[in-house]
Amino acid sequence: MCTCVRIWLPALCLLSLALPVSTRRERRNVLFIMADDLRTSLGCYGDPVVKSPNIDQLASKSQVFLNAYAQQAVCAPSRTSMLTSRRPDTTRLYDFNSYWRVHAGNYTTMPQFFKSRGYYTMSVGKVFHPGIASNHTDDYPYSWSTPAFHPPSFRYEKEKMCKGEDGELHTNLLCAVNVTEQPGGTLPDLESTDEAVRLLKSRANNEAPFFLAVGFHKPHIPFRIPQEFISLYPLDNMTLAPDPKVPKLLPSVAYNPWMDIRKRDDVEKLNISFPYGPIPKDFQLRIRQHYYAAVSYMDAQVGRLLSTLDELRLADSTMVVFTSDHGWSLGEHGEWAKYSNFDVTTRVPLIYYVPGVTTIREWSWKPTFPFIDVFKQSGLKFKAKKVIRNVVELVDVFPTTSYMADHSAPEPCPDISFQEELCTEGDNLAYTFRHRERGEDEEAISFSQYPRPADLPQVNSDLPDLKDIKIMGYSLRSWDYRYTLWLGFNPQTFQVNISEVHAGELYMLAEDPNQDENIYSDTEQSVIQRKMSRIPHTLNLQTKMRLQLLYLRAGMKRRTV
Repeated sequence: MCTCVRIWLPALCLLSLALPVSTRRERRNVLFIMADDLRTSLGCYGDPVVKSPNIDQLASKSQVFLNAYAQQAVCAPSRTSMLTSRRPDTTRLYDFNSYWRVHAGNYTTMPQFFKSRGYYTMSVGKVFHPGIASNHTDDYPYSWSTPAFHPPSFRYEKEKMCKGEDGELHTNLLCAVNVTEQPGGTLPDLESTDEAVRLLKSRANNEAPFFLAVGFHKPHIPFRIPQEFISLYPLDNMTLAPDPKVPKLLPSVAYNPWMDIRKRDDVEKLNISFPYGPIPKDFQLRIRQHYYAAVSYMDAQVGRLLSTLDELRLADSTMVVFTSDHGWSLGEHGEWAKYSNFDVTTRVPLIYYVPGVTTIREWSWKPTFPFIDVFKQSGLKFKAKKVIRNVVELVDVFPTTSYMADHSAPEPCPDISFQEELCTEGDNLAYTFRHRERGEDEEAISFSQYPRPADLPQVNSDLPDLKDIKIMGYSLRSWDYRYTLWLGFNPQTFQVNISEVHAGELYMLAEDPNQDENIYSDTEQSVIQRKMSRIPHTLNLQTKMRLQLLYLRAGMKRRTV
C-alpha cells in the first residue's frame, strides 16, 4: 500500500501499482542460466569467501530459494530430471547411458513446452547432458527451435592442457591457464557467452518471445580457468572444510571415493590411499582455491549476459532463472566431487528474477544489471530481494518457470506417470512470489537419491552403470532432518525393496547442520518397520519415507520431553 501525503502522489501510486499488473499479462522472455557443479558458494547464500558480485546483484532484484535440492547429484540424471520435471526413478536415468524418450517415456521437456507455446527456444553450452542421455542431439528438434550450440574449445577440456611444475602439459585437476596460449585463444564458457550474447541481439526486436538456455561448464573440473582469477583467493587466506574427516558413523555405502579426482595427473602423483585418502592439506587448500576462482570466472560470464539484457533494453521483459545441476564437496566428510546425498552435493542455488514481480520498473531508465568487474569492485555487497527458506526441489523449476513466464504449467502427475507425456512431479512455486513466507513448513520435503554397486566403496561407486546398481540411497530432506535409507535395488525391473535396508542415516540439522553425527538407530528403525508393515503397500516410497520421518520426529520429541 502507498501512503501519499501530497496532492499529486495518489495518482502516481495508483499508476505505479498498475505497472506490475500490466506486465504480468504479457508473456515474458526467459533467460535460463545453469552452472555445472555449483554448490551454494555464493555471496547471496552467505558464503564469506567467494566473490560473486554479478550473481549477487541478480539476487538483489530476485526471489532466492535458500534450500533448493537436486534429485541426484550427478550431471545427466539431474539435468534430465529438472528439464522433464520427473524424478530419476521415472526417467530411469541414473548414469549417462540411456535416452529417456526410448528408455522410460516420451516426456515433454521444459523448452519443448515453451516451444509449443510459440517461444523461440535456443540452447547454448551444457544444458542437457550431451551424448546418449540427450540422444546425441541435446534433444533437438523436440526441445529447441534451432540446433544446440556447443563451444568448439570444449574438445580440449580432457586433453593435456595444464602446464605442470615440470613445464610439460598434463591432464591436471588444477589448471589455471593463460587464455592467450589456449587453442583459439579462448575457453568454453567465454565462447558460450559470446554465442548467447549474439543470440540475444538477434532476438531483441523479434515479436515472438524467446527461451534461451545457457549452460556454463564451470566450476566443473578440471579447473581450467583464466589464471588471473586465482589471484582473488590468496592461498594464505584459504581454510580447510570445517569437517574434513570421514564421520565415524557414516555407513560405508554412503561414502564416495571421488575416483574422477584421483584420475587427474596432479592428484595421481600424490599416491593417495583408496578409498578414504586423505588428500594432503596443502593440496586441499589449492583445490578449494581453484574451485572458488572457477566460481568467480563463471560469475563474470553471468555478468556479461545480464548486462546485455540492459544494453538491449530486455531487462523489463525477460525473466532470469539461475541454478545449477547439483553441488560439489570441498572436503566435507572427507569427500570431494559430488556423488552423494549430503547437502553440499544436493543443495543448489535457485534464483528467480521476474520483472514486474520481484522488481517494479523505475520511472527513469537506469541499468538493471550493470556489469561488475570483480577485480575492480570486489568489495560490493548485495542482499537478496526476497528469500524463501523452506525446502524446494529442482523438479519444481519446470512448472514454476513456465507459469511465471507464460501463465501456464503442466498438471501434477499421477502416482504412476510413465504413460503421461506432459505432467510434473514437482510443485508450482508461483504462490511463493505472491505471499510472504510464514516460518518453517514441516510438510516441505525434497527427495534425492544415489545408486551404489555395493556396500563397501568400489572403483565404480561414484558412477555405477545401470546393470551394476545393487543399492539405491533414498534421502528425504526436511527443514529439520535429513533421513536416508540405503535399500536393495533391482536394475532389471527398476524395483526397490524397502524391506532390504543396507544402512540408514539420520541427521538433526538444528544441532548438526554439517550432517556429521549420524544418529540412525537400527533398533528404532526395526520398530518403525513394524509400524510400516501396517501401512498399505500401494503407497509410493516417498510417502512411506514421509511417514517414517513423522514416526522418527515423534520418537525424538518423546525422548527430549
